[in-house]
Amino acid sequence: MPGSSTFVALITGANSGIGKEVARQLLGLGHTVYVGARDIAKSQATVKELGGDARLLVIDVTDADSIEAAADQVERLDILVNNAGINPGGAKASETDADSFRRTYETNVFGLAAVTNAFLPQLRASEHPRIVNLSSGTGSLAWSTGPNPQFDFLQSGGGGAVYRSSKAAVNALTVLYSLELADAGIKVNALAPGRRATNLVQAFRKATPEQLAAAGVGDPGEAATEAVRLATLPDDGPTGLLFSWDGTVAPW
Repeated sequence: MPGSSTFVALITGANSGIGKEVARQLLGLGHTVYVGARDIAKSQATVKELGGDARLLVIDVTDADSIEAAADQVERLDILVNNAGINPGGAKASETDADSFRRTYETNVFGLAAVTNAFLPQLRASEHPRIVNLSSGTGSLAWSTGPNPQFDFLQSGGGGAVYRSSKAAVNALTVLYSLELADAGIKVNALAPGRRATNLVQAFRKATPEQLAAAGVGDPGEAATEAVRLATLPDDGPTGLLFSWDGTVAPW
């Protein structure tokens, strides 16, 4: 993207964690950012904290009416960061009921597709449209069946089946959207952010900075930097790939 241009971005799940840091960094570059989230009061506080041209956009990615109403409020969009996600825990597939799969897929997969589809008209009208999907290194099938440089502690046995399979589906959607939207100039990539101190993992919520550092859990802002790079790729940049937080291409 030309460095002199300013863009309009929407980030789902932008109240905390990586989404909030992506918003902060894009705002720091002078862009307009819609802070997308369900919680109105928390979103208002986030917008006030971030400052700049941050704008509140109430959106529940699991609610079709909410998505439609949000899309109606946004006339222009250049960047969509599908960041909203949930993690139900580390159970194996055989230990997990179907409702847990449904709830997680509603947000992580179906919500991503619904939001993307709702905002495609605005993205198609952009001169430099970009989509960034927040995935996970635990969703990489290659890394799940071999060494995982992001999660070297990860044991075999299929733990975290719901979350990991949902992110594998995100990876598949990233490829399929990139193929479909290539002729429209819409670049679609996914990010594997590594272990980050976010609310996504229950154990991280009450841990001290020292405990997080000892466990190898990094700052969300570090992963956000790569998301911002993907959101502002030049027109000859890549599409249809999964990137690690350090900018290297990760295997599907």
